[in-house]
Amino acid sequence: MHLEERPLGPPGTGQVAIELRTAALNRLDLWVASGAQRVKPPRVLGADGAGVVTASDSHRWKVGDEVVVFPSLCCWECDACRSGQQVLCPDFGILGEDEDGSACQRLLVPARNVFSKPGNLTWPEAAAFPLTFLTAWRMLVTRARLRAGETLLVVGVGAGVGVAALVLGLHLGARVMVTSRSPQTRRRALAMGAEAAFDSASFWQEARDKSGGGVDVVFEHVGPATLDQSLRSLVRGGRLTLCGSTSGVRAEIGLPRVFLNQIEILGSTMGNAGEFRAVLDAVEGGAKPVVDSIHPLREVTGALQRLEQTDHFGKVVLEIPS
Repeated sequence: MHLEERPLGPPGTGQVAIELRTAALNRLDLWVASGAQRVKPPRVLGADGAGVVTASDSHRWKVGDEVVVFPSLCCWECDACRSGQQVLCPDFGILGEDEDGSACQRLLVPARNVFSKPGNLTWPEAAAFPLTFLTAWRMLVTRARLRAGETLLVVGVGAGVGVAALVLGLHLGARVMVTSRSPQTRRRALAMGAEAAFDSASFWQEARDKSGGGVDVVFEHVGPATLDQSLRSLVRGGRLTLCGSTSGVRAEIGLPRVFLNQIEILGSTMGNAGEFRAVLDAVEGGAKPVVDSIHPLREVTGALQRLEQTDHFGKVVLEIPS
């Protein structure tokens, strides 16, 4: 990892130039940096960014507007995009993986990827929510249909997307339980409002007992290491929603448990522009992101190392120099 100077031209047709104040890292950035995503370098990391518009080819945005970036990439013109299903676009991608990302001073993006910064957030907080909150919102609301009063189990709560699920689950009125291998992380989740916190090494029986027979929804992103326990935690007719697999890409499950208990397994990735607008409403309504730590851009390697540690809680943020 290193910093370098690159030229930046004016906005193209329908583009906006943003002077970034903050960016945030995700586990995706670790995979890109390590070569696991097979992205040919050089690549600027970062899916999350917040800053100020410095030039615009769109009437929607003017110089000085404070904005955040919608991190999903798409063509905006195909049938899926026009129907509001950007995640189904043939050209779907993620900023910082499929195109250069937000860990930079200035960024050019399509105007349709730009949204107003919530006024109740600091600059670090504004960079800390887009990807993880969007992912968690789609998983919980669109895919798992979580309702107020239902019981939600967030597996691996310390990660950025896990904290987002905790925050949004509470915002939506659910009873939220969590798992983590870290006692410190479990204590933090309880302090934020989680009803119970279990060790990720063994949690399914405790989750069933505490919830009164099984949870309604399990939020999964760990994968093989926890998937069987997650399925065991569910009530009959429960839903498991999955956005990642940090412990491996292949898992074995007992199929009778799935079909005899009428279990739904729901895959999900990122989210649509309409869902991002709903996330912005939730954030402005008090569902605030959690910042784990803030690092200068020049210390991006240290920031990535912090992201690798198992005791971080929330988002690792980069502060961008002007």
